[in-house]
Amino acid sequence: MNDILIPHLKRACQLTDFQSSLVQSAFFGAYFLLAIPAGQYIHKKGYRAGMIMGLLIASVGAALFYPAAETRHYPVFLAGLFVMAAGFTFLEVTATPYISKLGNPDEASSRLSLSAAIGSAGATLAPYIGSLLLLHKQDISETTIRSYSPVQLKVFLTSEANLVKLPYLSLAALFLIVAVVLRFIKLPAIKDEAAHQYSFKKIFSYPHTLLGVVGVFCYLGAEVGIVSFLIRYSKSFHLAGLTEQKAALFISLFMALVLAGRLLGAYILKRIAPPKMLVVSAGGALLLVICAIAVNGYPSLFLLAFVGLFTSIMYPVIFILSIKGLGNYTKTASSLLIMGIVGGALIPPLMGLISDNVGIRWAFLFPALCYVYVVYFALKGHRVKV
Repeated sequence: MNDILIPHLKRACQLTDFQSSLVQSAFFGAYFLLAIPAGQYIHKKGYRAGMIMGLLIASVGAALFYPAAETRHYPVFLAGLFVMAAGFTFLEVTATPYISKLGNPDEASSRLSLSAAIGSAGATLAPYIGSLLLLHKQDISETTIRSYSPVQLKVFLTSEANLVKLPYLSLAALFLIVAVVLRFIKLPAIKDEAAHQYSFKKIFSYPHTLLGVVGVFCYLGAEVGIVSFLIRYSKSFHLAGLTEQKAALFISLFMALVLAGRLLGAYILKRIAPPKMLVVSAGGALLLVICAIAVNGYPSLFLLAFVGLFTSIMYPVIFILSIKGLGNYTKTASSLLIMGIVGGALIPPLMGLISDNVGIRWAFLFPALCYVYVVYFALKGHRVKV
C-alpha cells in the first residue's frame, strides 16, 4: 500500500518527490529502531504475546490515519506509518522463528518459503486494490490543481486526504480481530533452547554477517526504491492513456513476479548453490535496471517490473548465507539482519533528491549500485572466515 500512498500523499499534501519518499523512511525506519527491543520483548514474553502486541500496535498506527486525514498534516501520516511498522516489526521478529519451529526442522525452509509466497500474494493484490481506493481513473493534472481558487483547492485536498480513512480504519479493525483470534485459539507451545547472553561485541568477529546486513540494506533499499517511484517514473513518459491507476498495475506485476520467483526459487535452490543463484539474481536485476534507464516508454517500465523476478529470492539467500556458522549467535545476527531493512527507509529519499534535482530517470542509478554490492556479497562477501 505504501507504493500507492506515495503518489496519493504527494498530491493530497502538496509534496516534492523527496518529501513523499519519507513514507518509506517512516515505515522501514521502525524496523531498524525496534528490531532489537521487539526481540527482547519476545524473549521474555513468548511468541503469542509478541504476535498479539504487534497486531495491537499496528492497529493503533492504522487508526492514526483518521486524525491525519482530518488535519491533512503530513507528519501525522508519517507517525501512523511508523507506529504501524513498529507493530509489523514485532510480527516479523516473532513469526519467522515461530514458523521455522512448527514441525520438522528439515522442512523449515519450505514453511518459510510458503509464508513468503503468501506475503507476496498480498503484495501483488495490494497495489491494485490501493489504486482503486486512493487513485483516480483519470489523472488530475498539476495545471488543473493550480487553476483552483483557494476555496476549491482546500475542498479538493481535503477530499483527497479523506480517501485514506476507509482502507486504513479497515486495517485497524482487521488487526484487532486477528489479535483477538490469536488470544483465544490454541497454538503449539514451543520451548527455545537455553537462553544465552546477547553479545554485539562478539558478532563483530563474523565479517560475513556484517556484510550480510549491508546486503539486506541494499537488496531492500533497491526493491523499495524501484516500486516507490514506478508510478512517478511512468508518468514522466507522458504516455497516452496511462493514468496513475493504470501505472499501479506495473507494481502489481513486479510483486506477481516476486511471487513467481519465490515459488520457482524454492525448487531451484535445491539444485543450485545459493551463492551462485544470488549472483544470477543480482546480476540479472542489475542488467534490467541499466537497460531500463537506457530506453523509454513501456519497454523501460516492463524492464523495471521484471526486476521483481530476479529480486525474489535475494532476501532468504542473503539471510541464510549471513547466519552460517554462528551457532548461539544466530538470534543476535537475525536481529541485525532485520535492522538492515532500514535500507528501505534511506534509499527512496536519496532517489527522491536525485529526482527533484536531476531527473527521475537518474534516480534509478541507486538501485543499480545496490545490486552491484549484492553481486559482490554473492561472490566473496558471504564466505565465512575462520
